[in-house]
Amino acid sequence: MLEIYKMAGHLIRRMNQISSSVFAERMAAEGYDLTSVQFAALTALEAHPGIDQATLAGMIAYDRVTIAGVVERLEQKALIERTVSPRDRRSRLLKLSADGVAILAHLKPVVRALQDDILTGLDSSEKETLLRLLEKATKAGNEISRVPLMVKTAR
Repeated sequence: MLEIYKMAGHLIRRMNQISSSVFAERMAAEGYDLTSVQFAALTALEAHPGIDQATLAGMIAYDRVTIAGVVERLEQKALIERTVSPRDRRSRLLKLSADGVAILAHLKPVVRALQDDILTGLDSSEKETLLRLLEKATKAGNEISRVPLMVKTAR
């Protein structure tokens, strides 16, 4: 057995592969071409309509440069709308389109349900423990992340 098989970095990478695979499979089964990052962006925009791209990036811990492509694809899919900010004409404000609202409402229960498939092999107590520990570790490491999570409070 390779030493890496017991290392946190390797195991986290493998869990990300599993999570991405389950998510993509379930979206395809539902008839949608949507990534987990796009889903995260939609949920953030549902909670905070009218935010700008940089704020969205921080809210989902995504690179500010790369979020531009995510936003572009969501706009091409007619799931979000961009408008010029009345305070800064260089800034674009984002919100869900009517289609975005409907698709997100349909997909939220699907994404909730697939969480169990990501953690297959664990009982409910183990899942709860793992999620609690992952949350603790990600909070503790947030400031050393290349892209820290910037939590936005509700208006």
